[in-house]
Amino acid sequence: MTLTPDQKAEIDAARAQSHATRRATVPALEEILYQAFPVLDHGVLRVIDYMGDDGAIVQAARVSYGKGTRKTLEDKGLIDYLMRHRHTTPFEMCEIKFHVKLPIFVARQWIRHRTANVNEYSARYSILDREFYIPAPDHLAAQSRINRQGRGAVLEGEEARKVLELLKTDSERCYASYEWMLNEDETGKQTDPERVGLARELARMNLTINAYTQWYWKTDLHNLFHFLSLRADSHAQYEIRIYAEAMLEMVKRWVPLAFDAFKRYRLGGVHLSAGGLAIVKRLLAGEKVAQEGSGLSAREWRELMAALGREEG
Repeated sequence: MTLTPDQKAEIDAARAQSHATRRATVPALEEILYQAFPVLDHGVLRVIDYMGDDGAIVQAARVSYGKGTRKTLEDKGLIDYLMRHRHTTPFEMCEIKFHVKLPIFVARQWIRHRTANVNEYSARYSILDREFYIPAPDHLAAQSRINRQGRGAVLEGEEARKVLELLKTDSERCYASYEWMLNEDETGKQTDPERVGLARELARMNLTINAYTQWYWKTDLHNLFHFLSLRADSHAQYEIRIYAEAMLEMVKRWVPLAFDAFKRYRLGGVHLSAGGLAIVKRLLAGEKVAQEGSGLSAREWRELMAALGREEG
């Protein structure tokens, strides 16, 4: 991650400010507010603002007039209950806003989570930075043979070297063409007075999707948990999972009771279908059960056995 002196100064100035408020604040999250955390090679993740805390979840569930005199243990029990029984609206009372710098192909994956407010850096208005995501060698993997959207064995030797070379040279070449078509520097001054230059909204077509973009992404806690349950999962693509894992640490600071419930009931839990539950009951009764005749597809069966830690039924 590289920050310009101006960006560092802007972050330092924001972190130096403080405001008196009657709103609930969370000291652990205040400690890192505005701070830039590196993700991937040039990515950034920052918390810009937030509203609410664990108490806001409890307050909304009880529709109370204030925090009251209940003990933390009681609040924890209620939050656990809400998470366990999938009550969602109390978690929607908390909101958080992130500043994210990420590769364009990751952004296109991320934007599928439509329950958020997003404002992205405009390449119609501004010039994108010369920054591209280049995977580390241990993340260059072949296509999985069993998962159409997954990775297999890591590439090695000459093939890996060639892939990295292509990624770097294609990115640099396309950006150089982008600059030539723009014919302007960051101040808007023409670099070649003999040419007019192409409009920014058209010149951007030539950029590779490993170029970095940025956005502000604001969402409520319920929808953030949904995002994290999918994107912090081991099956998620690495390049988005690494952002989700960094966000988990920030959520842990923000709403520790809700985070603990989420970790136990969602991240560390398993959802069983009616058919899967029936198989578990038969196994508990001591019955030998095989995939054939179980009523489950081969994939469902593999997933159930993996969740139960069994090689076979």
